[in-house]
Amino acid sequence: MRLSRIIMALTVGLAVAAVPTAAGAAQPQPPYVPPGAALTVSPTTIRLGETFTLRGTGFQAGETVRIDVAISNLPAAAPAEGTARRSDGSTVAMAAVAYTPNRAQPQPAPTTFTVTADGDGAFTVQYRPTRTGRHTFTATGLTSGRIASATGTVLPVHGRPTTRPPHHGGLPVTGDSIGTPLKLGGGLAAAGAVLLLASLAWRRRRLG
Repeated sequence: MRLSRIIMALTVGLAVAAVPTAAGAAQPQPPYVPPGAALTVSPTTIRLGETFTLRGTGFQAGETVRIDVAISNLPAAAPAEGTARRSDGSTVAMAAVAYTPNRAQPQPAPTTFTVTADGDGAFTVQYRPTRTGRHTFTATGLTSGRIASATGTVLPVHGRPTTRPPHHGGLPVTGDSIGTPLKLGGGLAAAGAVLLLASLAWRRRRLG
């Protein structure tokens, strides 16, 4: 009788201890992310029109890696279609003007693309953004589930300085605005001198 009670007590104790374990197993668990993947972006800051180089390591050999691109810190939204923004922030309506581009406009850079890791689980790919702002690249191994991320910043292009001729001091040259009157006055003075000499010569001849 005593042995049966001991066995019953042990059975009840094991059942009670197993209840929390079963309850914990029933709760949804976060997905397991294998460690070891890494992603780098170089250079970390570029100008619009330049190119990032993405390098990933620690993925499974030969697996497909998906790269997602999230862009933040974008410029302020453009005014509504058919309007233009003044310096004070207000808008003004604009008339439509027909425009025919000379060449096709560049396509926007993709925000999702895939690469294939090599035998060492690494890859190198170039990415040329078409928008300014902070770009966050997230690489996900589609077989291993490994995830790595890195960020890069795209700045606007510098404006080109206006080329001006060198200035060596003195007053600025505004053009030959007085050259013509001076030439005309000089011609009239020369003509007057010729007439005066001719008149003097005629008088001497007459008096002689």
